[in-house]
Amino acid sequence: MNKPLTEQELHNLAMNIVGEDLESNGFEFLGVNSKLKKDPQFVALKDKNLHFVIVRAISYPQDADAYDPVFMQTIKEHADKFEAKTFYAGVGLGHGSDYGKPVIKNEHYSMVYNGLQEIK
Repeated sequence: MNKPLTEQELHNLAMNIVGEDLESNGFEFLGVNSKLKKDPQFVALKDKNLHFVIVRAISYPQDADAYDPVFMQTIKEHADKFEAKTFYAGVGLGHGSDYGKPVIKNEHYSMVYNGLQEIK
């Protein structure tokens, strides 16, 4: 029987989804960190502006677009030192046939990803 993805595997999947989105929108990666609890996940350049992107894999019933405002403010303060913009990218992941169930290795998955949210 196939196992559900681990927390790190879910995180990597979310990183791939966001990374492809960033790439297709003309971002150039300066740094990528896929380790859990290491932030930001992406440091990227676009139009000569530095961007810090926080990526989170979210499971049902949590809202993929909801983030911890206190934590994101801390990241924003760090980004401000580098004159970087701060973004949150939440990726809701669930099983392909039922979003409410966990993602299983080697099976289809469903996702909710609404793009980057700028933290101001």
